[in-house]
Amino acid sequence: KMAEFLNLTQLKTSLKETILFDYYTAGFWWAKEMNFSLIQISGFMGLLNFALENLSSKRMTLGDNIKELERAVTRIRETESEEGGDLNLFSIDQGKAVIDFLFSSLFQYYKAYEYLFHVRREDPVLSNE
Repeated sequence: KMAEFLNLTQLKTSLKETILFDYYTAGFWWAKEMNFSLIQISGFMGLLNFALENLSSKRMTLGDNIKELERAVTRIRETESEEGGDLNLFSIDQGKAVIDFLFSSLFQYYKAYEYLFHVRREDPVLSNE
């Protein structure tokens, strides 16, 4: 289901798709194990996607990505405040756990993800021809 949702059609032949599948699946199951509500899981998955898009599409450095993530969270909180929404999507402990997850999953391996998205690789050989 996750591969369908992410529109990953070449999991068996694409290292990039396999890594992305693993990244999102690990995040989803981690959030489930944390007993996050559906809204919290949605917000968490959005943060994972936001950070990864900053790296892949915008080619942000690690430092810039962390700063942008902080700004995005601040904007979300300000928007919720203006709309009278709930400012506490995550408790303090949950927020710390989310930050720890981001640092241990994406930010710790940032150079590897940069390589995945920005270094041209040779096409894989799929047959004897």
